[in-house]
Amino acid sequence: MKPNHLKHLFIVFFFLSFGQLSTFAQDLFPDGTPIPDWFRETTQTPLSELGKVYKITDHGVVSDSTQVQTKALQAVIDLTASKGGGVVVIPKGVFLTGSLFFRQSTHLYLEKGAVLKGSDDISNFPVVMTRIEGESVKYFPAIINVDGVDGFTLTGEGTINGNGLRYWKAFWLRRQWNPDCTNKDEMRPRLLYVSNSKNIQISGVHLKDSPFWTTHFYKCENVKLLNLKITSPSEPVKAPSTDAVDIDVCTNFLIKNCYMSVNDDAVALKGGKGPFAHQDKNNGENRNILIEDNTYGFCHSTLTCGSESIHNYNILFRRSKVEDASRILWLKMRPDTKQNYEFIKVEDIVGTAKSMIYIKPWTQFFNLKGEKDIRKSKASNITMKNIDLKCDIVFNIQESDQYELSNFVFDNLNLTTKNGNKKSTEFINNLQLNNVKIKEL
Repeated sequence: MKPNHLKHLFIVFFFLSFGQLSTFAQDLFPDGTPIPDWFRETTQTPLSELGKVYKITDHGVVSDSTQVQTKALQAVIDLTASKGGGVVVIPKGVFLTGSLFFRQSTHLYLEKGAVLKGSDDISNFPVVMTRIEGESVKYFPAIINVDGVDGFTLTGEGTINGNGLRYWKAFWLRRQWNPDCTNKDEMRPRLLYVSNSKNIQISGVHLKDSPFWTTHFYKCENVKLLNLKITSPSEPVKAPSTDAVDIDVCTNFLIKNCYMSVNDDAVALKGGKGPFAHQDKNNGENRNILIEDNTYGFCHSTLTCGSESIHNYNILFRRSKVEDASRILWLKMRPDTKQNYEFIKVEDIVGTAKSMIYIKPWTQFFNLKGEKDIRKSKASNITMKNIDLKCDIVFNIQESDQYELSNFVFDNLNLTTKNGNKKSTEFINNLQLNNVKIKEL
């Protein structure tokens, strides 16, 4: 090759490389800090990298959808841990279980056609100290529980079926008898609960029909949810409180290439509740959360702050398709909790929803615990950008002395709606509306 051609190739390579580096350098969280490379490492962990295989059917577990095999399944997990770790493999078939507890250096893999099915008898879930709805209390564990580990992978091509129908029917019957019953009053397990852990990957599987929250992560860091399908029905029986992902006092959290359609919030940011929540060491903030390249079916909101939430910082929600959400962004403002939602960006969204943004005082199940005055909250540095949406109401925002809204930016919005309701933004301090196109039907 001639030297001149080599020179031209070098120049092209240099600019391509520089452009790629520039793109990475410009990939920022809402507060302007760079997104670490860790968030770009999105390869699903293969079975071959999870250690020695412990197939449950080689250790006394049988494929029987009518027989609860919690003890036999837990024995395989404990054996795996006692041998220095490895991966518990669920083969094709249906396996019924109560609560299972994974330990350090143990992982879970579901083969194609494998179904790990939760029992619909609450007596198969012992009461333990756990975290639920912004409080650390005695309640029921999940079907899959992971606590205090460094490194846990749940992956494969199979399904974890929460088998929630019986719980849902019981919940609505109780609510009919007592309209004031809370979400916890009807005894229900979650599907997956990971706590006090780091370096977690949940990938590839279908998580469906949870009795309560589908996945819940508490005091975790470096968590990746990749290529998941998370579903629960809205009809013929509504699956109450089956949030797809609840993030509770976590740092560095990635949700990517997932499909979520549930009868509650798709992604909810938790952290604590009550007038003294900031003084409780069990509570805290969520920071550096990246939610991208997902598809949303029916849900109450694609991204929700609250209601049990204290501080959410650096939340980036982007490049997603919304098919039937009630809301895109929902800021739940509790009167009994001092809340601070800041540096949240929602961008590059297409689809349909009832409301683009929804901010109103939260009125369900709050408790001032004898305090006379409400706790004032605030939301600031909120950006919604590059959104092409068909919705009923664009700005579904209510002015209130309960909270302060400031530094909101709405940029490059193409909206078709029955009601733009732009007037409801007038009380926001330092509001910017740039290239906001609203076509009212």
